[in-house]
Amino acid sequence: MFIFFFTLLLSLGLLFRFFNGKQGCYHHNHAPPSHPIIGCLVSFYQNRHRLLDWYTEHIAQSPTHTIVVHRLGARRTVVTANPYNVEYILKANFGNFPKGKPFTEILGDLLGCGIFNVDGELWQAQRKLASHEFSTRSLKDFIVKTLKEEVQHRLIPLLEQASRENHVIDLQDVLRRLTFDTVCKVSLGYDPSCLDLNKPLPPLLAAFDTASEVSAARGASPVFLVWKLKRMLNVGSEKALKEAVKLVHESVMKIVKAKKDEITSNGRKGGTDLLVRLLEAGQEETVVRDMVISMIMAGRDTTSAAMTWLFWLLSKNGEEEALLVNEVYCAKEQSEGLDYEYLKEMKLLKACLCESMRLYPPVAWDSKHAGGADVLPDGTHVGKGDRVTYFPYGMGRMEGLWGKDWCEFKPQRWFDEENVDNGVLKCVNPYKFPVFQAGPRVCLGREMAFIQMEYVVASILNHFVISPVSHEHPRFVPLLTAHMAGGFNVRIKLRSEK
Repeated sequence: MFIFFFTLLLSLGLLFRFFNGKQGCYHHNHAPPSHPIIGCLVSFYQNRHRLLDWYTEHIAQSPTHTIVVHRLGARRTVVTANPYNVEYILKANFGNFPKGKPFTEILGDLLGCGIFNVDGELWQAQRKLASHEFSTRSLKDFIVKTLKEEVQHRLIPLLEQASRENHVIDLQDVLRRLTFDTVCKVSLGYDPSCLDLNKPLPPLLAAFDTASEVSAARGASPVFLVWKLKRMLNVGSEKALKEAVKLVHESVMKIVKAKKDEITSNGRKGGTDLLVRLLEAGQEETVVRDMVISMIMAGRDTTSAAMTWLFWLLSKNGEEEALLVNEVYCAKEQSEGLDYEYLKEMKLLKACLCESMRLYPPVAWDSKHAGGADVLPDGTHVGKGDRVTYFPYGMGRMEGLWGKDWCEFKPQRWFDEENVDNGVLKCVNPYKFPVFQAGPRVCLGREMAFIQMEYVVASILNHFVISPVSHEHPRFVPLLTAHMAGGFNVRIKLRSEK
């Protein structure tokens, strides 16, 4: 039924193209070719495996770096890589651009009423609570302590074994396991022990992967009615999503209840993980469950993806890698360990991470839905209910924003031109580089993410040389968070002591 329905739509589009030729197409501000009734559905379907570059190509041709897309089965969509528009959406007129029901419906089964999937008072209440918890020094210390245990006692031995035995390992998979362990310890006080490659993945991690993949497929579906029908009939991917979400919710709720009983039986307050703090703040179990799931979702794949792409970029840019290894070596010589304060001083490492995320942002795009009619700063009209998408992936590829060398990996672009030798990082407009969002919904875990990425990358570079098995350019896949298609297979060698 679904195949017949979609084939019919494609046939209609091809007929319009055949009979009307160029006169049957209409363009709006360099948007993809559209046809009556079906809009750009044909072109969208033809480019479904390269949507990011498809959007980027059209946006690059637009004088305003904004396009309007019409497609049967989807809302009118404004896609922008214009920093002035991004600032207007995320800050200046924030109240008119909530996530909106169309977005929250897509992720609602998995994220429930968690902070990343709600608007209004519920969002404000969770934001206030989470903001306080993320700002505490005790939590920062706990994260560094957790990282040290995970890296020194699990990650380094695993990589040493791969080096001794000359094994090919999937570094992306290893980093995802590492970040899942870390975020579960920090968020739940629960250790899933994922870095033992001889054991199967814990059911919770596998369920997270399935739920994330299917939820992302909902958003990318050419015709949204397809996934809604599948959900109603409980078939195919929607059946798999339902089962995965059930497992995630039950597993996390079991941990929540156990933690609550532990706090009650101990008859005292106090704790280091986020779950304890949320329960002690008096939050309901369901709200706590959804908040924690959102934190795990945000903290796992984003950091592992950024690190994976950075290691690939360094393998292709030997001079930059050598400079970074030298910075790590100096840090090792001047400090007893990679503590929180010293990590903040590793400026080149931070610049490398920013440059990696500019080219390969962990979240390639993010959408809001207009609460009322509006006009963006570049003059683009927005109708009530329109989907408005800002586009970090495309923004990192705009010559007007980054220069003619935008395609090059150049960490130096993040340093103040007048203070490069002194290692002074420049203040980059967050609406030009919105990989952590910006404005009222800016990512609360931004500093935590940098701590984790800097600690892990520095620790690996201090001990090992990473060599990709394949010389082909890997494919960037945008789901809820992006990843490298097929993993990142590498060989590990011990780094020679200086």
